[in-house]
Amino acid sequence: MPNCPLCGNSEIIEIINTSDFSNTGETFTISDCTKCSFRFTSNPPLISDCGKYYQNENYISHSNTKKGLIAWLYHKVRNIMLKRKYKLVARLSSNKNVLDIGSGTGYFLDYLKTKGYHVHGVELSDNARAYSIQSFNLHVDKSIDDINTDMTFDYITLWHVLEHLYEPDSYMHKFKELLSEDGTLIIALPNFDSYDGKKYEKYWAAYDVPRHLWHFTPKTFEKFASKNGFSIIEKQIMPFDPFYNAMLSEKYMKRNLSFVRGFISGLIALIKGIKSTENASSIIYILKPNHKKLIS
Repeated sequence: MPNCPLCGNSEIIEIINTSDFSNTGETFTISDCTKCSFRFTSNPPLISDCGKYYQNENYISHSNTKKGLIAWLYHKVRNIMLKRKYKLVARLSSNKNVLDIGSGTGYFLDYLKTKGYHVHGVELSDNARAYSIQSFNLHVDKSIDDINTDMTFDYITLWHVLEHLYEPDSYMHKFKELLSEDGTLIIALPNFDSYDGKKYEKYWAAYDVPRHLWHFTPKTFEKFASKNGFSIIEKQIMPFDPFYNAMLSEKYMKRNLSFVRGFISGLIALIKGIKSTENASSIIYILKPNHKKLIS
């Protein structure tokens, strides 16, 4: 990427050389734009070659593995977060038509389905999509372009998905087309400007190269949202992410007592995130298209 994907500036500087710790061990470069400070993986694989980086049992959201302590914790936390995500959606509106992008193995959509919601998913992974269809009888397309153009949704959600998308601007434009008149876009993203992001640097699990292409802070995501015709109306922290990120980062560093060290770092990161959402390890952004009515 010779130019910044956010502002087009040609002056970019290499910040971090880091590895695909969870899978191939290959090295990738993370760069910053000197003009707008946007951070991105500057030498990602071609989209045609990216599939192999997801083909690993350690990629829990696709494999659904329960092997290992971190995977076990992931599933426990997921059950708690399903309720939190549902409460967030229910608080925003009484409407019940939801599209989840990157729906993985389908647990979030299935949970909403049990609450009376009309749900639709998009999932590129054949294995994850098949699991969600066979296990929960969900309607899940492989591509957003497969969705009937006459359909609209009250909510579109992306739980740690936007950072994976090769053409995020195109997706944002598509979301505007698919949202209903008073629709809401909900996007959860890691924040490298957090305590754990700064502490672990190249070992920070949420850089997750090369699967994560874009590395946002609240400031750069606001610029990205505005560029694509959206306004952020609310931000919330994801309370368990700092623990997950810290524990996994400690594992990548191969340090002794990684679980204990990760828990302590995660607790510090959580406290800092509670004090200021801008410092949270992961942030949920609630957005509205600029041409549509905002929530009061």
